[in-house]
Order: sequence, then C-alpha cells, then structure tokens
Amino acid sequence: MQVLVLNSGSSSLKFQLFSMPDETILCSGLIERIGFEDANFKFETQNQTIKLKASILNHKMGLELLTKQLLYKNTGILKSPDEISIVGHRVVHGGKHFTDTIEITTAVKEKIKTLSMLAPLHNPANLEGIDVAEDIFPNAKQVAVFDTAFHQTIPEYAYKYAIPNEFLDTYNIRMYGFHGTSHKYVSEKAIEFLDKKESKIITIHLGNGCSMTAVKNGKSIDHSLGFSPLGGLIMGTRCGDIDPSIIFYLNERLGIEIDEIKSIFQKKSGMLGLTGFSDLRDIQNEASLGNKACQLALQMNAYRIKKYIGSYATVLNGLDSIVFTAGIGENSQSMRQLVCEELDFLGIQLDNEKNEIASNKTRAIHKENSKVSILVIPTNEELEIAKQSMSLFKN
Repeated sequence: MQVLVLNSGSSSLKFQLFSMPDETILCSGLIERIGFEDANFKFETQNQTIKLKASILNHKMGLELLTKQLLYKNTGILKSPDEISIVGHRVVHGGKHFTDTIEITTAVKEKIKTLSMLAPLHNPANLEGIDVAEDIFPNAKQVAVFDTAFHQTIPEYAYKYAIPNEFLDTYNIRMYGFHGTSHKYVSEKAIEFLDKKESKIITIHLGNGCSMTAVKNGKSIDHSLGFSPLGGLIMGTRCGDIDPSIIFYLNERLGIEIDEIKSIFQKKSGMLGLTGFSDLRDIQNEASLGNKACQLALQMNAYRIKKYIGSYATVLNGLDSIVFTAGIGENSQSMRQLVCEELDFLGIQLDNEKNEIASNKTRAIHKENSKVSILVIPTNEELEIAKQSMSLFKN
C-alpha cells in the first residue's frame, strides 16, 4: 500500500511517499520559501535528486508542481494517481472537535475551515492540500492528523486561561498546543535513545514556526503555543509572546484596524519584523557580516528559548534531556550554541566540537559530565502521519 503524506507549514511543504507497512520511502522532498519568486523545490528518490527554483506563490502551486513531478514520465515515481491508497494530511488546528486521526469527509473539512481563524497561516494551506489531493487522487482515502492531538494530556490548570470561565465553557477558548506530531515523534525517539521510560524531556521544535513542549514520561504536560500558533517563541514572521495591551494601544491610540494588527502579528513580525528577513540562514549570514539588527534578533530568539527551558525544567521538577529538532533545530549549530550558553546551573553543558558535526541521525552533543543530555533528533512528522493514517484502515 502506498501512502502519500503532505505536511504543509506556513511557508513550506514537505512530502514523502511511503510503501506501507514496511515504511520504505519511495520519494521525499521539500518546497521552501513558498510565497516567493525564488522558491526551492527538492525531489529525491533512491536513485536521483532533482532541485530547481520556481515561482511558487502559494501552496496550491506547490502541490501542482509536486504532482507533475510524481507523474512525470522520465523522472517520476507513479504511473497513475490510482497507485496512491491513502493521502495523509497534517492539519494544524483541530480545536475541541478533533482529538485523534480521522478520515476526511465534507463535514470534517467544514470543521477545519471554521478553525482557520485560529491558525490562519496553516489551516487554509492544509485545506488547500486536501482539496487538491482529492482532485488528483480521487480513489485514495484522505486522512487528517492533527497537530493539537498530542497535547490533549496537558492538565486543565496548564491549558486554562485566567479569563472568565464562560470563555472556556461556552467558546472553548483555551491553550491547545501545536507541532504535536513532531513533538510526539522526537520525544519517543529521545526516550528510546535514553532508554529511560520515566523521563523529563524538553523538546524544542525550531523552524519558521517554533514551539517547545515539556514531556513527562512520554506525555505532553505543557507547551509554548496556545489558543493559536501565534504565542510563545519568536518565529519567522510571528511575534510570539507579547503583552496583550499592545493590541489595544495599536488600535485605540494609533488607529490601526484589528485586521491589520492581526496581519502584523502573523505575517510581518518575528524575525522578519526585527531584521527584514524571515529565513534564519539569511539572518545568520547578515549577522556574520556585522548587521546589528540581525545579531540582536538572534540573541532575542535564543533568550526566549532559554526562558522556556527554565520554566519547563521547573514544571517537570527536573530535567533529563533537551531535544533540538526541525529545520533550524537540526541544522543551525550557532542557534543551538546560543541557546545552551550559560545554562550550567541546570546542568546543561554543550560540547562545541560535537555540536559542529552535521548528521541526519539522532546524536548527543553534550559534554560527558553534563547532567542533562542535549540531543539533536531529526523529526519525521511524515512517517508518524503515515503510521497514524494506516492505523485507521488496519481492519
């Protein structure tokens, strides 16, 4: 059985085609910088790698390019769309409606659509992927795997906001959490690597979107993102934590309309607002050339992560390991170094030589005498989505 997994981020689209249940990867790839004229498209099989730059202004254009490549006579992998049995979709926000993996129906799509206001950079892209996949693979089962599902174990005292009770009871306003598929996958890998089922782990997912999870004995007990994927850490274009009164000030004193404020916080803030760049590679390059704004933004980014490490170490009442994952977490040695500096009090000691070694495998980068292990674990949300999608149709 062939399972195609589509993982739409705010500015990216990762994909993998699996032969299941043996988990063989038939092809994989990534579309980066969606929304730009010079977006990157990468398509890999066991025998070839295809890279190109193209104008990919939205996720629909990216999916159409991917489909053409999958079916391309000379370098494609499929002879017919009917070879795909299941298409598994990452969906960011499931709200209170979806706490587990589910087969997609018209009613499910409508619910996902109503939640788009809570994840405006993600749910619309996820829905677009579903619609295009239904057209291209009409005989395949379409499955949704929700980012919020892993965080259903967060206790009420942690997910509830200190606002009038009716807003939770009537309108379901609470912390939901995101990147759950990634946090679940890497925390399980960390537990396996540490050979320690009773464990206290902080998983740090750093990409264009960023989040952290406190994981106790394999269960999520706290998380940096909340009601929507806007708060918490500083992200590519999202502001992360701010004082809510800033919204009132911008609206009442400066006359900025609410829709524009929303756009500012979602699309024009974060590293982009601080530096003019949303891609960390560009920011690090500029910082190395002496750009003060980029140097400060990197310092701010790492500082925010440190604050959450301290907070979650307290919530966990101890710490066995911190785990870096996702595009930045896995590949940016300098960001890992900035984060781990001056955390000796918590027993976190980075080995700089180990940190500089690039690898696509799980690896430890701490000093031998470090009380807390520092791991880099490549996330594989796509495999997790494929496995959960398959589980719906075992019988």
